[in-house]
This record gives sequence, structure tokens and C-alpha cells, in this order.
Amino acid sequence: MYNRMQQSITVKEATSKMERYCAYQERCHKDIMNKLATMHLIPEAKEKIILHLLEHNFLNEERFAQSFARGKFRIKKWGKQRIIKELKFREISEYNIKTALKEISDKDYLTTFHELAEKKFDKIRESEKNKQRKKLVDYLLYRGWETHLVFEKVNELIPF
Repeated sequence: MYNRMQQSITVKEATSKMERYCAYQERCHKDIMNKLATMHLIPEAKEKIILHLLEHNFLNEERFAQSFARGKFRIKKWGKQRIIKELKFREISEYNIKTALKEISDKDYLTTFHELAEKKFDKIRESEKNKQRKKLVDYLLYRGWETHLVFEKVNELIPF
């Protein structure tokens, strides 16, 4: 067994790598910090790189939050609660979270919710109403849809 020497990387190389990393897809500060941690740079170098990324608009938290909210809503059909939770986990500010949620129109939000609920309901293979209700409720809440919407829809689809 041998010890591999830690490969050193220059600030210029690290900056170039981080530019490509940010250009590939929107990133948040937390993503950048995690990536920089793998490069074993001194704190001053990390700071310099982050400053460079901010100044050259490679890193923009508001843009990240908006893109994240749009994508998770359109592609994964997440509700606002799940989007908020995930953005908070990424340490995004309340202001940027509010801005991001404005990317989702109320009309699209409700249309998507109803389509998702009805599609899931059609796939539930349970004969017992209570089990059907539980499966549908659990599914919709896990995806981050608001409880009042979930229970109204479940009561509409599976009346008592």
C-alpha cells in the first residue's frame, strides 16, 4: 500500500474549474463551498474564487433559486412546500425563496396539482377507501403540496 500525495491545484486552475462547474448549471453558494472543499485550498483562495464567481456573474443565488423552483415544479411536479424546504436546506435567503416562488403562476400551480392528483388516484390499486385516501394523501404531501389543497382534492376524489 502506498500513500498518494495530495495533488495541488493553483488558484487559477481552481477558478477555471469552478467557472465551468457554474456554467454547466446554476449553483448555490453551498454547492460551491462543497466543491471547493474537495480541492483542499486555503481559505483565502476559496474566498478569492467565490468573489471572482460573484463578480463575473457565474454565481447568483437569486437566479439559482428561480431556476431551481421552475425546474422542480415543471419537471418533478413538486409543490411549494417541498421547494421551500429544499431551498432552505441549500441556505437560500427568505427574500430569494419568495422571488423564486413568483416564477410559478397560480394557474399553472393548481392545474399541475389537479392533474398530478388525478393521475396518481387512477394508479392506486386499493379497494378500501381509507387505504386509497392514505396513499393519495401521503403521495401529495411528500411532494410538497399544501395540506388544504391535498385534503380538498382527496375528499373530492374519494368521498367518505
